[in-house]
Amino acid sequence: MDWDDLRIFLAVARTESLSGAGRRLAMDASTVGRRIARLEAAVGAALFLKTPQGYALTAEGARLVAPSEAAELAATAASEAVRAEAGITGQLRIGAPDGCANYLLPQVARDLCDAHPGLEVQIVALPRVVNLTRREADMAIAVSPPDTGRLLVQRLVDYQLHLAGHRDYLARHPPLRDLADLKGHRMISYIPDMIFDRELDYLSATGMEVAQISSNSVAVQMQAVRAGAGLGIVHDFAVPFAPGLQRILTDRIALRRSFWLIRHADDRASRRLSLLADALAQGIRAEVLRLEGLLAPCPVGGT
Repeated sequence: MDWDDLRIFLAVARTESLSGAGRRLAMDASTVGRRIARLEAAVGAALFLKTPQGYALTAEGARLVAPSEAAELAATAASEAVRAEAGITGQLRIGAPDGCANYLLPQVARDLCDAHPGLEVQIVALPRVVNLTRREADMAIAVSPPDTGRLLVQRLVDYQLHLAGHRDYLARHPPLRDLADLKGHRMISYIPDMIFDRELDYLSATGMEVAQISSNSVAVQMQAVRAGAGLGIVHDFAVPFAPGLQRILTDRIALRRSFWLIRHADDRASRRLSLLADALAQGIRAEVLRLEGLLAPCPVGGT
């Protein structure tokens, strides 16, 4: 049985489509289909059932996943052994919520690529949890630890969030000295039914029930606050990227959250991915501390 056919089989199993597997493997969908047909002929069984939702594994296909993943690990280990003296090379795909992806990972990716010139870093910013089982990424950063799956989970760093507004917006409105003063202000937050993790429910900390401007993207929320459209909960580590932003009511509204690094359990055997995970963890911690350290202490109370 050809390992390359198993590699294509895993890509189809994880993406549930020929075109998705083709994009991941840089080959056209018709070639993927022919290779799957060749593998099915070799094993003497249908491995996929085509459904309106995509390609679903048959019972025979499901039984082939574990040995195929074992072959994948063996091939990765062999490749790493050959390249051990050449430094860390190849592709690293990191999935992350867009706050981390926008304000932390670019600097961390820069440092990783400086240290390993042969490395290619891909940042997948998604407003949802990245699916490592389907290999959407090599590793993922999340705002809460998963409670299911064969995963390696590591707490990275705590970070702070506060209510903030642009100085132009604050200058046009009465001073904010207490939570009651928020009434009548326009709030900016997440779209309620698109909050994919309870840790992202920030609006409740303000005592307000409705956000007049909402988005599923932290970056869009930040830009709205920066544009003077209203008040919103922002990451402290993002504030240095938005001149004119001021944190307010810091003694009344102060949130603490954590980032978690998540990897597939099978990747424990990969020295390359373990080294990159360590470097990523150190980089994220250092960048949160650096950016939060740039902020001047806020006066207690309002603006």
